[in-house]
Amino acid sequence: MSSANLAGLPVYRTKIQADWIDYNGHLRDAYYGLILSYATDDMMDHLGLDAAYRQRTHCTLYTLEVHIHFLHEVKGSDELEVRTSILESDRKRIHVRCVFTCARLHEPVAAAEAMLLHVRQGEKPASAPFPADIEERLELLKSAAAEPSPAVPRSRQIAIKRS
Repeated sequence: MSSANLAGLPVYRTKIQADWIDYNGHLRDAYYGLILSYATDDMMDHLGLDAAYRQRTHCTLYTLEVHIHFLHEVKGSDELEVRTSILESDRKRIHVRCVFTCARLHEPVAAAEAMLLHVRQGEKPASAPFPADIEERLELLKSAAAEPSPAVPRSRQIAIKRS
């Protein structure tokens, strides 16, 4: 498993493991979530929310909500690429979209959206504002986010509501 930089955010790549395949010969639902989690880790590192940041600040991202759209079957021989984009952010939250593709198909095989919360960990974890440099990176990445293909459905539920 590795990542490469493309258009400002990492592209997460992974080969499908044999034990991730179900009795139908397809990727088990749960492993889409695992792959999404690893792609989110890559995004965190890119933003500067890496291991050193987490150790220094005791802050990290918690996942509040995830929606996954299963668009095409993923087989055991596939290698997936996950392209992450920042749809929205505010002082404490990031709304991301991840599009899963494989070389075998021309259309995305899955799409996911997640709401992530910046949290200061401790005895009583609590949300915390992002540092200014992280907010700046998020703003730059939001403006660089490409519009999704019509083949990629959007979540009808996840959104940052502004007051």
